[in-house]
Amino acid sequence: MKNPLFKDVGLAFFRIAVSAMMLTHGLPKFQKLISGNFEFGDPIGIGAAPSLFLAVIGEFICPLLIIIGFKTRLSAIPAAITMAVAAFIAHGADPFGTKEKALLYLVAFITLVLVGPGKYSIDKK
Repeated sequence: MKNPLFKDVGLAFFRIAVSAMMLTHGLPKFQKLISGNFEFGDPIGIGAAPSLFLAVIGEFICPLLIIIGFKTRLSAIPAAITMAVAAFIAHGADPFGTKEKALLYLVAFITLVLVGPGKYSIDKK
């Protein structure tokens, strides 16, 4: 049974659920950033403060945009890049179980880049 309603509801559920879960990782980083505490890892060698700023964009700002469905495909790109850095650089030498969460988020955000937000979004695509 093919029903476009189920597809669009499913995409909205997926988009909102994944991004809401990502916010639990991004909110503490955002709070750290606005409090002026710039202690953070430097996985790509650009400095702790820029790394924290980019992580906040990928784990907090972009997921908020994805939840409302605004520029979803574009917003999912920094989120995916952040998860790729987490999985392959920050946790590159760690066992699979340690990097698995970042890989799952990476797959989810790449999926959103490819399929878009669905009808129930500001983008309505």
